[in-house]
Amino acid sequence: MPLLRTRRTLVTIPVTAVLLGLTPAGSPADASAAADTALTLLVSRGRAPAAALLIREETGTRYVHAEAVPDTTPSLPWTAQGSDTTSVRGAPAEPDVTSVPRSPAASGAVSAPAAGSRAGAAIRSGDHFRAGSITKTFLATVVLQLAAEHRLSLSDSVAEHLPGLVHGAGNDGRALTLRALLTHTSGLYDFTAETRGDVPVTPLQALRIAFTHPPAHRGRFAYSNTNYVLLGLVVRQVTGHSYAIEVRRRVLTPLRLTGTSFPGARVFLPSPHGRAYAADGSDVTELDPRVAGAAGELVSTLPDLNRFYAALLGGELLPPALLREMLDTRTAQGSYGMGLYPVTLPCGTTVWGHNGRISGSYVRTAATADGRRVLTFRVNTDGLADADLEPALLAAEFCSRTS
Repeated sequence: MPLLRTRRTLVTIPVTAVLLGLTPAGSPADASAAADTALTLLVSRGRAPAAALLIREETGTRYVHAEAVPDTTPSLPWTAQGSDTTSVRGAPAEPDVTSVPRSPAASGAVSAPAAGSRAGAAIRSGDHFRAGSITKTFLATVVLQLAAEHRLSLSDSVAEHLPGLVHGAGNDGRALTLRALLTHTSGLYDFTAETRGDVPVTPLQALRIAFTHPPAHRGRFAYSNTNYVLLGLVVRQVTGHSYAIEVRRRVLTPLRLTGTSFPGARVFLPSPHGRAYAADGSDVTELDPRVAGAAGELVSTLPDLNRFYAALLGGELLPPALLREMLDTRTAQGSYGMGLYPVTLPCGTTVWGHNGRISGSYVRTAATADGRRVLTFRVNTDGLADADLEPALLAAEFCSRTS
Protein backbone atom coordinates (compact mmCIF):
# COMPACT_ATOMS: atom_id res chain seq x y z
CA MET A 1 0.00 0.00 0.00
CA PRO A 2 1.53 3.28 -1.07
CA LEU A 3 2.75 6.25 0.87
CA LEU A 4 1.85 9.28 -1.22
CA ARG A 5 3.31 12.62 -0.24
CA THR A 6 3.42 15.11 -3.07
CA ARG A 7 1.49 16.15 -6.12
CA ARG A 8 2.37 13.86 -8.99
CA THR A 9 3.79 15.88 -11.83
CA LEU A 10 6.12 13.49 -13.57
CA VAL A 11 9.37 14.85 -14.93
CA THR A 12 10.81 13.69 -18.20
CA ILE A 13 13.30 10.95 -17.40
CA PRO A 14 15.78 9.16 -19.66
CA VAL A 15 13.70 5.98 -19.92
CA THR A 16 10.64 8.00 -20.92
CA ALA A 17 12.60 9.96 -23.48
CA VAL A 18 13.86 6.77 -25.09
CA LEU A 19 10.40 5.24 -25.24
CA LEU A 20 8.74 8.31 -26.66
CA GLY A 21 11.50 8.56 -29.24
CA LEU A 22 10.69 5.11 -30.57
CA THR A 23 8.97 6.47 -33.69
CA PRO A 24 7.21 9.74 -34.56
CA ALA A 25 4.39 9.97 -32.01
CA GLY A 26 0.73 10.19 -32.76
CA SER A 27 -0.49 6.83 -34.07
CA PRO A 28 -1.89 3.94 -32.00
CA ALA A 29 0.92 1.74 -33.32
CA ASP A 30 3.51 4.15 -31.94
CA ALA A 31 1.90 4.11 -28.50
CA SER A 32 1.58 0.33 -28.54
CA ALA A 33 5.25 -0.13 -29.40
CA ALA A 34 6.39 2.27 -26.68
CA ALA A 35 4.12 0.74 -24.04
CA ASP A 36 5.21 -2.78 -24.97
CA THR A 37 8.85 -1.82 -24.63
CA ALA A 38 8.13 -0.26 -21.24
CA LEU A 39 6.43 -3.47 -20.14
CA THR A 40 9.49 -5.60 -20.89
CA LEU A 41 11.56 -3.24 -18.75
CA LEU A 42 9.35 -4.01 -15.75
CA VAL A 43 10.81 -7.51 -15.93
CA SER A 44 14.36 -6.93 -17.15
CA ARG A 45 15.10 -3.73 -15.22
CA GLY A 46 12.36 -3.73 -12.60
CA ARG A 47 13.25 -7.28 -11.48
CA ALA A 48 9.63 -8.48 -11.55
CA PRO A 49 9.12 -12.20 -12.18
CA ALA A 50 6.29 -11.33 -14.56
CA ALA A 51 4.35 -8.30 -15.72
CA ALA A 52 1.18 -7.68 -17.69
CA LEU A 53 -0.84 -4.75 -18.95
CA LEU A 54 -4.33 -4.41 -20.35
CA ILE A 55 -5.35 -1.31 -22.25
CA ARG A 56 -9.02 -0.49 -22.77
CA GLU A 57 -10.22 2.14 -25.20
CA GLU A 58 -13.20 2.75 -27.41
CA THR A 59 -11.75 0.72 -30.28
CA GLY A 60 -11.16 -2.37 -28.14
CA THR A 61 -8.65 -3.84 -25.72
CA ARG A 62 -5.04 -4.95 -25.96
CA TYR A 63 -3.25 -7.34 -23.63
CA VAL A 64 0.51 -7.81 -23.35
CA HIS A 65 2.49 -9.81 -20.83
CA ALA A 66 6.12 -10.47 -20.04
CA GLU A 67 7.85 -13.00 -17.87
CA ALA A 68 11.33 -13.85 -16.72
CA VAL A 69 13.12 -17.04 -17.70
CA PRO A 70 16.21 -18.66 -16.21
CA ASP A 71 19.62 -17.63 -17.42
CA THR A 72 21.33 -20.86 -18.48
CA THR A 73 24.84 -19.54 -17.83
CA PRO A 74 26.17 -21.82 -15.04
CA SER A 75 28.37 -19.21 -13.41
CA LEU A 76 25.62 -16.58 -13.42
CA PRO A 77 22.40 -18.49 -12.69
CA TRP A 78 20.26 -15.36 -12.44
CA THR A 79 21.02 -11.88 -13.64
CA ALA A 80 19.31 -8.75 -14.83
CA GLN A 81 22.42 -7.27 -16.40
CA GLY A 82 24.27 -7.66 -19.65
CA SER A 83 22.55 -9.63 -22.40
CA ASP A 84 18.99 -9.93 -21.11
CA THR A 85 16.66 -11.31 -23.76
CA THR A 86 13.18 -9.91 -23.88
CA SER A 87 10.15 -10.27 -26.12
CA VAL A 88 6.45 -9.56 -25.93
CA ARG A 89 3.42 -11.81 -26.18
CA GLY A 90 0.53 -10.39 -28.10
CA ALA A 91 2.45 -7.48 -29.65
CA PRO A 92 4.31 -6.99 -32.92
CA ALA A 93 8.08 -6.79 -32.92
CA GLU A 94 9.52 -3.29 -32.83
CA PRO A 95 12.99 -1.77 -33.22
CA ASP A 96 15.48 -2.26 -30.44
CA VAL A 97 15.41 1.04 -28.55
CA THR A 98 16.91 0.01 -25.22
CA SER A 99 19.84 -2.05 -24.06
CA VAL A 100 17.53 -5.07 -23.93
CA PRO A 101 17.65 -7.11 -27.16
CA ARG A 102 14.20 -8.09 -28.47
CA SER A 103 13.08 -11.43 -29.91
CA PRO A 104 11.35 -10.61 -33.23
CA ALA A 105 8.11 -12.60 -33.14
CA ALA A 106 4.52 -11.46 -32.91
CA SER A 107 3.70 -14.32 -30.57
CA GLY A 108 7.04 -14.52 -28.80
CA ALA A 109 7.66 -14.91 -25.11
CA VAL A 110 8.84 -12.17 -22.85
CA SER A 111 11.99 -13.36 -21.20
CA ALA A 112 14.37 -11.68 -18.85
CA PRO A 113 16.45 -13.27 -16.11
CA ALA A 114 14.93 -13.04 -12.66
CA ALA A 115 15.52 -14.30 -9.17
CA GLY A 116 15.37 -17.99 -8.34
CA SER A 117 12.33 -20.17 -8.94
CA ARG A 118 10.20 -17.09 -9.62
CA ALA A 119 11.23 -17.21 -13.29
CA GLY A 120 8.67 -18.26 -15.86
CA ALA A 121 5.69 -17.19 -13.73
CA ALA A 122 3.46 -16.06 -16.59
CA ILE A 123 0.47 -13.80 -15.97
CA ARG A 124 -2.74 -14.54 -17.85
CA SER A 125 -5.28 -11.84 -18.61
CA GLY A 126 -8.00 -13.47 -16.52
CA ASP A 127 -5.85 -14.24 -13.49
CA HIS A 128 -7.09 -13.12 -10.09
CA PHE A 129 -4.65 -11.13 -7.98
CA ARG A 130 -4.58 -8.95 -4.88
CA ALA A 131 -5.22 -5.32 -5.80
CA GLY A 132 -4.15 -3.67 -2.54
CA SER A 133 -5.07 -0.02 -2.15
CA ILE A 134 -7.14 0.05 -5.33
CA THR A 135 -9.74 -1.11 -2.79
CA LYS A 136 -9.92 2.53 -1.72
CA THR A 137 -11.45 3.68 -5.02
CA PHE A 138 -14.25 1.13 -4.68
CA LEU A 139 -14.93 2.11 -1.06
CA ALA A 140 -14.83 5.83 -1.79
CA THR A 141 -17.35 5.30 -4.60
CA VAL A 142 -19.80 3.69 -2.16
CA VAL A 143 -19.35 6.49 0.41
CA LEU A 144 -20.06 9.07 -2.30
CA GLN A 145 -23.13 7.12 -3.43
CA LEU A 146 -24.42 7.25 0.14
CA ALA A 147 -23.80 10.99 0.11
CA ALA A 148 -25.83 11.27 -3.11
CA GLU A 149 -28.65 9.43 -1.33
CA HIS A 150 -28.42 11.87 1.60
CA ARG A 151 -27.68 9.04 4.01
CA LEU A 152 -24.55 10.84 5.09
CA SER A 153 -22.76 14.09 4.37
CA LEU A 154 -19.09 14.47 3.64
CA SER A 155 -19.00 17.22 6.26
CA ASP A 156 -20.32 14.85 8.95
CA SER A 157 -17.92 14.26 11.79
CA VAL A 158 -16.65 10.73 12.27
CA ALA A 159 -18.15 10.82 15.77
CA GLU A 160 -21.64 11.31 14.33
CA HIS A 161 -21.45 7.81 12.85
CA LEU A 162 -18.95 6.14 15.17
CA PRO A 163 -19.42 7.91 18.52
CA GLY A 164 -16.54 7.50 20.96
CA LEU A 165 -14.49 5.28 18.67
CA VAL A 166 -11.75 7.75 17.70
CA HIS A 167 -10.06 8.81 20.91
CA GLY A 168 -6.76 8.64 22.73
CA ALA A 169 -3.35 10.31 22.30
CA GLY A 170 -5.03 13.48 21.07
CA ASN A 171 -7.21 11.78 18.46
CA ASP A 172 -10.81 13.01 18.46
CA GLY A 173 -13.51 11.80 16.08
CA ARG A 174 -15.52 14.96 16.75
CA ALA A 175 -12.82 16.99 15.02
CA LEU A 176 -12.60 14.79 11.92
CA THR A 177 -14.93 14.78 8.93
CA LEU A 178 -15.65 12.04 6.44
CA ARG A 179 -14.09 14.29 3.81
CA ALA A 180 -10.85 14.27 5.81
CA LEU A 181 -10.85 10.47 5.80
CA LEU A 182 -11.54 10.26 2.07
CA THR A 183 -8.79 12.74 1.19
CA HIS A 184 -6.17 11.53 3.70
CA THR A 185 -6.10 14.85 5.51
CA SER A 186 -7.19 13.53 8.93
CA GLY A 187 -3.68 13.30 10.36
CA LEU A 188 -4.44 9.82 11.72
CA TYR A 189 -1.48 7.52 12.18
CA ASP A 190 -1.17 4.74 9.59
CA PHE A 191 -1.52 1.44 11.45
CA THR A 192 0.47 -0.39 8.74
CA ALA A 193 3.55 1.60 9.75
CA GLU A 194 3.66 -0.81 12.69
CA THR A 195 2.24 -3.98 11.17
CA ARG A 196 4.25 -3.53 7.91
CA GLY A 197 1.31 -5.11 6.09
CA ASP A 198 2.30 -8.51 7.45
CA VAL A 199 0.08 -8.91 10.53
CA PRO A 200 -3.62 -9.80 10.15
CA VAL A 201 -5.73 -7.50 12.32
CA THR A 202 -9.41 -6.79 12.83
CA PRO A 203 -10.61 -3.25 12.14
CA LEU A 204 -10.73 -2.48 15.86
CA GLN A 205 -7.23 -3.84 16.38
CA ALA A 206 -5.97 -1.66 13.53
CA LEU A 207 -7.61 1.38 15.08
CA ARG A 208 -6.23 0.66 18.54
CA ILE A 209 -2.74 0.62 17.02
CA ALA A 210 -3.37 3.93 15.26
CA PHE A 211 -4.92 5.69 18.24
CA THR A 212 -1.95 5.05 20.51
CA HIS A 213 -0.13 7.61 18.36
CA PRO A 214 -0.88 11.34 18.31
CA PRO A 215 -2.28 12.71 15.07
CA ALA A 216 -0.15 14.63 12.61
CA HIS A 217 -1.23 18.02 11.31
CA ARG A 218 -4.91 17.88 10.44
CA GLY A 219 -5.70 19.35 7.07
CA ARG A 220 -2.43 18.32 5.48
CA PHE A 221 -2.24 15.41 3.08
CA ALA A 222 -0.67 12.34 4.68
CA TYR A 223 -1.60 8.93 3.26
CA SER A 224 -2.94 6.65 5.99
CA ASN A 225 -4.65 3.31 5.63
CA THR A 226 -6.40 3.98 8.93
CA ASN A 227 -8.69 6.44 7.15
CA TYR A 228 -10.25 3.77 4.98
CA VAL A 229 -10.57 1.24 7.80
CA LEU A 230 -12.74 3.87 9.49
CA LEU A 231 -14.73 4.46 6.31
CA GLY A 232 -15.46 0.76 6.13
CA LEU A 233 -17.00 0.95 9.59
CA VAL A 234 -18.96 4.08 8.62
CA VAL A 235 -20.50 2.22 5.69
CA ARG A 236 -21.57 -0.60 8.02
CA GLN A 237 -23.04 1.86 10.51
CA VAL A 238 -25.01 3.75 7.86
CA THR A 239 -26.26 0.79 5.82
CA GLY A 240 -26.32 -2.07 8.29
CA HIS A 241 -24.13 -4.08 5.91
CA SER A 242 -20.39 -4.56 5.53
CA TYR A 243 -18.54 -2.49 2.97
CA ALA A 244 -17.94 -5.70 1.01
CA ILE A 245 -21.68 -6.34 0.67
CA GLU A 246 -22.37 -2.73 -0.29
CA VAL A 247 -19.59 -2.63 -2.92
CA ARG A 248 -20.86 -5.91 -4.35
CA ARG A 249 -24.45 -4.67 -4.51
CA ARG A 250 -23.73 -1.18 -5.78
CA VAL A 251 -20.69 -1.70 -8.02
CA LEU A 252 -19.67 -5.27 -8.75
CA THR A 253 -23.11 -6.65 -9.67
CA PRO A 254 -24.28 -3.72 -11.84
CA LEU A 255 -20.98 -3.66 -13.76
CA ARG A 256 -20.76 -7.47 -13.90
CA LEU A 257 -17.32 -7.50 -12.34
CA THR A 258 -17.43 -11.23 -11.76
CA GLY A 259 -13.68 -11.53 -11.12
CA THR A 260 -13.66 -9.05 -8.24
CA SER A 261 -14.25 -10.00 -4.62
CA PHE A 262 -13.54 -9.23 -1.00
CA PRO A 263 -11.97 -12.35 0.50
CA GLY A 264 -12.35 -11.42 4.17
CA ALA A 265 -10.17 -13.95 6.00
CA ARG A 266 -9.79 -16.39 3.09
CA VAL A 267 -6.12 -16.86 2.31
CA PHE A 268 -6.59 -18.50 -1.10
CA LEU A 269 -7.02 -16.69 -4.40
CA PRO A 270 -9.89 -17.72 -6.68
CA SER A 271 -8.99 -19.70 -9.80
CA PRO A 272 -7.42 -18.98 -12.17
CA HIS A 273 -4.45 -17.30 -10.58
CA GLY A 274 -0.69 -17.28 -10.82
CA ARG A 275 1.91 -17.12 -8.08
CA ALA A 276 2.81 -14.10 -5.96
CA TYR A 277 6.29 -13.38 -4.61
CA ALA A 278 7.61 -11.16 -1.86
CA ALA A 279 10.63 -8.97 -2.48
CA ASP A 280 12.90 -11.67 -1.03
CA GLY A 281 11.58 -14.24 -3.52
CA SER A 282 9.40 -16.19 -1.09
CA ASP A 283 6.02 -17.40 -2.34
CA VAL A 284 3.22 -15.40 -0.70
CA THR A 285 0.35 -16.49 -2.93
CA GLU A 286 -1.54 -17.55 0.18
CA LEU A 287 -2.05 -14.43 2.30
CA ASP A 288 -4.48 -13.40 5.03
CA PRO A 289 -6.23 -10.31 3.55
CA ARG A 290 -6.87 -8.94 7.03
CA VAL A 291 -3.39 -7.43 6.84
CA ALA A 292 -5.15 -4.67 4.87
CA GLY A 293 -8.91 -4.96 5.42
CA ALA A 294 -11.00 -2.11 4.02
CA ALA A 295 -7.80 -0.31 3.03
CA GLY A 296 -6.59 -3.00 0.64
CA GLU A 297 -8.15 -6.48 0.68
CA LEU A 298 -9.67 -6.44 -2.82
CA VAL A 299 -9.03 -9.29 -5.27
CA SER A 300 -9.65 -8.51 -8.92
CA THR A 301 -8.60 -9.04 -12.56
CA LEU A 302 -7.16 -6.72 -15.19
CA PRO A 303 -10.40 -6.57 -17.25
CA ASP A 304 -12.49 -5.85 -14.15
CA LEU A 305 -10.31 -2.97 -13.01
CA ASN A 306 -10.35 -1.40 -16.46
CA ARG A 307 -14.13 -1.74 -16.64
CA PHE A 308 -14.56 -0.23 -13.18
CA TYR A 309 -12.43 2.85 -13.78
CA ALA A 310 -13.96 3.41 -17.20
CA ALA A 311 -17.45 3.28 -15.66
CA LEU A 312 -16.53 5.49 -12.70
CA LEU A 313 -14.85 8.23 -14.71
CA GLY A 314 -17.45 7.87 -17.46
CA GLY A 315 -20.20 8.87 -15.03
CA GLU A 316 -21.94 5.50 -14.64
CA LEU A 317 -21.59 5.24 -10.86
CA LEU A 318 -21.88 8.76 -9.47
CA PRO A 319 -23.92 11.89 -10.24
CA PRO A 320 -21.84 14.60 -11.95
CA ALA A 321 -21.58 16.76 -8.83
CA LEU A 322 -20.24 13.90 -6.71
CA LEU A 323 -17.81 12.80 -9.42
CA ARG A 324 -16.47 16.35 -9.54
CA GLU A 325 -16.10 16.20 -5.75
CA MET A 326 -14.21 12.93 -6.05
CA LEU A 327 -11.74 14.52 -8.49
CA ASP A 328 -11.30 17.72 -6.49
CA THR A 329 -7.79 17.67 -5.02
CA ARG A 330 -7.82 21.06 -3.31
CA THR A 331 -8.43 19.65 0.18
CA ALA A 332 -5.30 17.50 -0.18
CA GLN A 333 -3.18 20.29 -1.66
CA GLY A 334 -3.37 18.78 -5.15
CA SER A 335 -2.13 15.33 -4.13
CA TYR A 336 -5.31 13.28 -3.83
CA GLY A 337 -9.02 13.41 -4.54
CA MET A 338 -11.28 10.83 -2.88
CA GLY A 339 -10.01 7.35 -3.60
CA LEU A 340 -8.27 8.64 -6.74
CA TYR A 341 -5.20 10.71 -7.47
CA PRO A 342 -3.96 12.60 -10.54
CA VAL A 343 -0.64 12.33 -12.31
CA THR A 344 0.45 14.95 -14.81
CA LEU A 345 2.71 13.40 -17.45
CA PRO A 346 5.62 15.15 -19.20
CA CYS A 347 3.45 15.86 -22.24
CA GLY A 348 0.90 17.71 -20.08
CA THR A 349 -1.75 14.97 -20.06
CA THR A 350 -3.27 14.25 -16.64
CA VAL A 351 -4.38 10.72 -15.83
CA TRP A 352 -6.44 9.54 -12.87
CA GLY A 353 -6.36 6.30 -10.96
CA HIS A 354 -4.73 4.53 -8.05
CA ASN A 355 -2.07 2.00 -7.28
CA GLY A 356 -2.14 -0.98 -4.97
CA ARG A 357 0.68 -2.67 -3.14
CA ILE A 358 0.30 -5.71 -0.93
CA SER A 359 2.69 -8.55 -0.25
CA GLY A 360 3.27 -10.33 -3.56
CA SER A 361 1.42 -7.88 -5.78
CA TYR A 362 1.74 -4.40 -7.25
CA VAL A 363 -0.89 -2.97 -9.58
CA ARG A 364 -1.45 0.44 -11.14
CA THR A 365 -4.49 1.74 -12.99
CA ALA A 366 -4.47 5.07 -14.83
CA ALA A 367 -7.14 6.58 -17.07
CA THR A 368 -8.01 9.71 -18.95
CA ALA A 369 -10.40 11.97 -17.06
CA ASP A 370 -13.34 10.82 -19.19
CA GLY A 371 -12.53 7.13 -18.71
CA ARG A 372 -12.29 6.48 -22.45
CA ARG A 373 -8.77 5.11 -22.22
CA VAL A 374 -7.70 3.01 -19.24
CA LEU A 375 -4.46 1.18 -18.62
CA THR A 376 -3.86 -1.32 -15.83
CA PHE A 377 -0.53 -3.03 -15.34
CA ARG A 378 0.57 -5.41 -12.66
CA VAL A 379 3.61 -7.35 -11.50
CA ASN A 380 3.52 -10.45 -9.30
CA THR A 381 5.80 -9.06 -6.61
CA ASP A 382 5.75 -6.19 -4.12
CA GLY A 383 7.05 -3.51 -6.46
CA LEU A 384 9.66 -2.47 -8.99
CA ALA A 385 13.41 -2.19 -8.45
CA ASP A 386 13.49 0.92 -10.67
CA ALA A 387 10.98 3.58 -9.64
CA ASP A 388 11.32 5.35 -13.00
CA LEU A 389 9.66 2.49 -14.87
CA GLU A 390 6.08 3.20 -13.82
CA PRO A 391 6.01 6.84 -14.99
CA ALA A 392 7.81 5.78 -18.16
CA LEU A 393 5.11 3.24 -18.97
CA LEU A 394 2.31 5.74 -18.33
CA ALA A 395 4.00 8.34 -20.50
CA ALA A 396 4.65 5.80 -23.24
CA GLU A 397 0.96 4.92 -23.44
CA PHE A 398 -0.76 8.24 -22.88
CA CYS A 399 1.73 10.74 -24.30
CA SER A 400 2.34 8.83 -27.54
CA ARG A 401 -1.37 9.01 -28.29
CA THR A 402 -1.79 12.69 -27.47
CA SER A 403 1.43 14.27 -28.72
